[in-house]
Amino acid sequence: MNAEALDIDTLLQNLADCLRRQIETRRLRDPLLVGIHTGGVWIAERLRERLGIETPLGRLNIAFYRDDFSRIGMHPEVRPSQLPSTENRDVILIDDVLYTGRTIRAALNELFDYGRPRQVILGVLIERDGRELPIQPDCVGGRVSLGPDQRIKLTGPDPLKLEIHTVEAP
Repeated sequence: MNAEALDIDTLLQNLADCLRRQIETRRLRDPLLVGIHTGGVWIAERLRERLGIETPLGRLNIAFYRDDFSRIGMHPEVRPSQLPSTENRDVILIDDVLYTGRTIRAALNELFDYGRPRQVILGVLIERDGRELPIQPDCVGGRVSLGPDQRIKLTGPDPLKLEIHTVEAP
């Protein structure tokens, strides 16, 4: 998929269709939809409507669980996660872009602090190459192949837009 094909509505619909199938085949009971701060929350808010999930949206802030915390420091406006107990819950974890897998690893650590979920389904708007950890999504809105000097970023919340940037080598 190239940059021109990154239509948000199409990607959201692809992701919602896949999640709907997962909810049915895995027999999820009253799933808890959780977005990873910030882009994942924006995506989860739109998916909540499309999937007809009535449970309040969970918001996960992984700032304290990042493995690069010592290098990047703490952002001055870190807010705590907003999440009910996940004990024995079916959780749908949503992020905007899956790249190295490190964000998802951190999110799972934070998620388990709120209880032991029955199962976790991972949905991402965009999956790109460059995985560093063995983490794979269950549902994807779209896939994109980028060079090592390229980054993809979701901006928003209104309107949501994906942008591809080339970064300069250090």
